[in-house]
Amino acid sequence: MYAIIEIAGKQYKVQKNGSVNVDRLEKKENENFDIDSVIMYSDGSQVKIGQPYLKDVKVVAEYKGEAKGKKVRGIVFKKRKNYERTIGHREYYSKLLIKDIVVG
Repeated sequence: MYAIIEIAGKQYKVQKNGSVNVDRLEKKENENFDIDSVIMYSDGSQVKIGQPYLKDVKVVAEYKGEAKGKKVRGIVFKKRKNYERTIGHREYYSKLLIKDIVVG
């Protein structure tokens, strides 16, 4: 059983008792909340697809805190000028634990 949800304009595939890293959210630690923007739901035998969202399906998630992503390295250079610089960036993510997918 899985669902595809939308959070902050991005889509994520989630399963019950699974975790997912999403863009930073303003929540408190160990806070439960519902996600109503479910795009697709599948339980193995049947598939429901929303237009754009499903009205009778919601995902219950628990906010587990923040995590840092992997470092993304980039390089800046100017040709024929002997200029080269390496830059890096680490994004903060919110870690969610999917408690349940409720239908109905």
